[in-house]
Amino acid sequence: MNYQDDCFYCTKNENLTDIMIEICELEASTLYLFKEQTYKGRCVVAYKEHKSEIFHLSDEERNLFMKDVARAARALDKTFSPNKINYGAFADKMTHLHYHIVPKYINGPTWGGTFEMMPQEKVLLSDEAYQELISKIKKNL
Repeated sequence: MNYQDDCFYCTKNENLTDIMIEICELEASTLYLFKEQTYKGRCVVAYKEHKSEIFHLSDEERNLFMKDVARAARALDKTFSPNKINYGAFADKMTHLHYHIVPKYINGPTWGGTFEMMPQEKVLLSDEAYQELISKIKKNL
């Protein structure tokens, strides 16, 4: 199992829990709710092992990971009915393989453009509101 001591997806330390809440384990990854909710329903699917590139995965590992990405996106679509879902796989500094799954809405923030990684004006919710979103997403997984 690949693991990296300075990777918050591997260590699952406060650097991770400050910005995300674990929803559940999937076949090849972990699904997280991004605490910053400018884009209602925004999640991250992080591969379970420390891999930095999708081409580092075997065909079977890649297929399972992408199956998880599609499963999470389908759940977000059922839960929030967005007009489009954006996918982001950025990892210049955070080299753990992960995808941002970002529901987008017509007339919503950055519609027609790239979602903002960390918007200036943050939308943060109460603990109860996060748990409500997580419950709805889990119901649709």
